[in-house]
Amino acid sequence: MTESVLSLIPNNYLKFGIFLAPFQGMKENPTQAMHRDMALLEHLDDLGYHEAWIGEHHSGGMEILACPELFIAAAAERTRHIRLGTGVVSLPYHNPFTVAGRITQLDHMTRGRMMFGVGPGALTGDAYRMGIDPAEQRRMMNESLDAIVQLLDGELVNMKTDWFHLQDARLQIPSFQVPRVEMAVACARSPSGALAAGKHGIGMLSIGGTSDDALAAHANNWRMCEEAAAENGQTVTREKWRLVTLMHVAETREKARENVKFGLDEWAQYFREIATFPIVPADIDDAYEYLLENKMACIGTPDDAIAYIEALLEGAGGFGALMQLAQNWADWDATKRSYEMISRYVFPHFQNTNWLRDYSYEYSFKNRDAFVGEAAQAIQTEIDRYQARKKGEAAE
Repeated sequence: MTESVLSLIPNNYLKFGIFLAPFQGMKENPTQAMHRDMALLEHLDDLGYHEAWIGEHHSGGMEILACPELFIAAAAERTRHIRLGTGVVSLPYHNPFTVAGRITQLDHMTRGRMMFGVGPGALTGDAYRMGIDPAEQRRMMNESLDAIVQLLDGELVNMKTDWFHLQDARLQIPSFQVPRVEMAVACARSPSGALAAGKHGIGMLSIGGTSDDALAAHANNWRMCEEAAAENGQTVTREKWRLVTLMHVAETREKARENVKFGLDEWAQYFREIATFPIVPADIDDAYEYLLENKMACIGTPDDAIAYIEALLEGAGGFGALMQLAQNWADWDATKRSYEMISRYVFPHFQNTNWLRDYSYEYSFKNRDAFVGEAAQAIQTEIDRYQARKKGEAAE
């Protein structure tokens, strides 16, 4: 890893995780799909992934988890180390008092492995079904977040808006984490997430793609986050900035490309027809080529993934954690294998876990002649000693 890239990683240690919406094929058995999502978190826990963020969606057909808190409660019982976050709770859909209570409960139930991600709601169809004006969602998110931060800080809250009313509201128990549960705001194309993160001094989840233009927008959003933090007497750190991207790796580029034929086109179709914005435009026939040409995804080998992540770090100016968008492009076995290869061969490059091994190997190689000579001499000494003893016995 080059020195310039190393300097862009907070504490020279890049964390890895996933952003699990999830995206399940329309022909899949939804019960089994949820079971595999849970099995994926267990697999990632075994592999040493740091965190997983679970989404909230209520329409569209592919993103089938409606309550991230329920999923996290179950996942906490099946995992040991991985941190679990809401990715995200769509604040306009809920009363802030009940949200703060649920998150605090989970913080205790997970013994501090809980993370609280918030956003305005990504699917316009969800808001429509609840009678919420999409134009008001970001304003509503900010109002709710203002109340929730105060509640999580143990304050007595009185606040009245056109959609919720809190009267002497105060949580019954504090967060398990001190001073409060870790928090982050989703930030895509709009600056609202960055400004909210800065206002409250919390983390930022950047989910708007990783093309050159997207990276420039992310870097600008981080600048706005830092400015908002300074204006509000807060501090934000890049260590709490998470960047979401698309990746699938295999032993060869050819194998990786073959793997993603399983589900890539259906995933692209979903974003064209249902989601807020088309990641792959309608006039594009080859989603694979489009994603790679526009630097929106890495589909290749672990070495390709390393180069890709280094480019993301350079383009964004540095961040603390890389989140893979869990996408089910490949079948179950190839998906698990991809995560395994990333943990085995990509993690060490960005976490400096092998530098002492490298030193030991290089030192041993440089001194090989001396070590081999000493070993040979030690063996010859034992042979000479043995022969001398035998001669002595024969003489007797």
